[in-house]
Amino acid sequence: MGGFFGTISTQRCITDLFYGTDYNSHLGTKRGGLATFSAEKGFYRSIHNLENQYFRTRFEQELQKFPGEAGIGVISDTDPQPIVINSHLGKMAVVTVAKINNLEELTRELLDEGDHFSEMSSGKTNPTELVTLLIARGKSFVDGIENVFNKIKGSCSMLILTENGIIAARDKLGRTPIVIGRREEGAWAVSSETTAFPNLGYEVEHFVGPGEIIRLTAKGMEQLRKPNEEMQVCSFLWVYYGFPTSTYEGRNVEAMRHTCGVLMGQQDDTEVDSVSGIPDSGVGMATGYAEGIGVPYRRAVSKYTPTWPRSFMPGNQLTRDLVAKMKLIPNQDALKGKRCLFCDDSIVRGTQLHDNVRGLFELGAKEVHMRIACPPLIYGCPFINFSASKSDMELLTRQVIHDLENDRDKTPGGIGGEASTPNEILQQYAQTDSPKYRAMVEEMGRRLGLSSLKFNTLEILIKAIGLPKCKVCTHCFDGSSHF
Repeated sequence: MGGFFGTISTQRCITDLFYGTDYNSHLGTKRGGLATFSAEKGFYRSIHNLENQYFRTRFEQELQKFPGEAGIGVISDTDPQPIVINSHLGKMAVVTVAKINNLEELTRELLDEGDHFSEMSSGKTNPTELVTLLIARGKSFVDGIENVFNKIKGSCSMLILTENGIIAARDKLGRTPIVIGRREEGAWAVSSETTAFPNLGYEVEHFVGPGEIIRLTAKGMEQLRKPNEEMQVCSFLWVYYGFPTSTYEGRNVEAMRHTCGVLMGQQDDTEVDSVSGIPDSGVGMATGYAEGIGVPYRRAVSKYTPTWPRSFMPGNQLTRDLVAKMKLIPNQDALKGKRCLFCDDSIVRGTQLHDNVRGLFELGAKEVHMRIACPPLIYGCPFINFSASKSDMELLTRQVIHDLENDRDKTPGGIGGEASTPNEILQQYAQTDSPKYRAMVEEMGRRLGLSSLKFNTLEILIKAIGLPKCKVCTHCFDGSSHF
C-alpha cells in the first residue's frame, strides 16, 4: 500500500518530516523518500530502498542536507518516490498512494502525444511519474489533478510540494485517507495516518473528503476543490492496515476492532477457556471478543518486536515464511490442555496460519478455534495495493471454491444446483450462511486444521466501522464496488 506525510511552517521542517514519515512505516516496506523546498536552495530529494533496512536508519545520517520550511515524504510499497519535475505550473515534487490499473494504456497515450518518461520501476513506468505528467498537462494544479482523477482506473491520493505550499488531493472516491493536522504555533501537517500527529504536537484539523483538494501554507489551509458526495473508503483500513491509534473518517481503528470483537463474541456460544489475538491487528478484536463471549483474554502468542517489528512481510515467499515463523512466539503455559480461541484480521493464502495452527497443537493446545475480523476474501482488490497476490486464485477461498465446484460438477445433486455464471457462483459463496458459504468455511477450517472457523459478517463489520454501507468499499467480500 503506502503512506505519506507533509509539513509546512515558518521553521525548518526536516525533523517533523522525518518522524512524521516514519510513522507511516507500517504501510509499506520497499521505498522511502523525502523532498524539501527552500526559497534559497530550491528542492532537495532523497530516495532509499527499505527492503533490507528501516526508514529511520536509511535517512537519519543525511537529515542535515534537507533545507527549507516545507517538505513531503513517503513510504511506498511500489515505486521510488518523490518525483521532482519542472513544468509550466512551476517546479514540483509529488508523492502518491496509488494503484493504476491502466498504467500501460496511459503510458502509451502520453508517449504517442510526445511526452517522455525518465523514471522506470523494475522495467515499467513509474506510476508516480505518470501522475506527475498528467498533473503537468493541466492549466492549473486543480485542473491537472482533475486530469488524474478522470484518467486513471484504480485509485490515487497525492501530495504535491510546490514553490507556494503543499497541495493535498484525496482519491476521488476516497479509497485511501488524508488528514490535516495543526500545531498552535502555526505549523501544518498532512498525513495518511493520524498516528503521525500526537508525538509531534499536531491535532487533527480536517479529514480531507473524497476528491477534495487542499493547499497548505505557513499561513493556513485553503480548499481548492470541494469533496465529492460519493465515497468508497477501504474497509481494510480498520481491519488490517491501520495502526491502532489512527482514526479514519472520525472512527478510531482500535475502537472499531474492539467493537467488532464484542459484537462477534456476543453471538458465539463456543465453549473455550481463553481468547487471544494474533499480533498486531488481531489484538484489539480479541479484547472485545473476550468481553463479548465472557471468557478471559490471554496472550497465548506474542510478537518478538526487538527484531521483527514490522506488520508487513517481505516479497520473497521463502523469506516471508521464515519471518512469519520467527516473529510470533507461542506461550506454552497458556496453551497446554486449553481450549483456545484466536482472533485475526483475515485469511489470504492461509499458508502461515496452517503452520501456526499445527504448531499450537504440537505445544499442547486441546482445541484451536479461529475467528476472523472480516468476511471471507472472495475477490481480489482492484483499487489499492492490498497484497502481493498476482491472481485471485492465490486466495484460499478461491482455491476452495474451485475445488468445491469441481466436486459438484462430478457429483450429481452435490452442493450446487442450477447452472450459474462464474460471478453468480461467487455471489452465492459470498452470501453469509448460504449452503455454499457454509461448505466453503467448513472446508477452509478443515484445511487449516482448526477446531472451528468463523468469519465476521458484513453487517457487523459495517456496524463496527460506523459509516453507511454505501460509503465503505467492501468489494473484496461481496464484489460490490466499481471504478
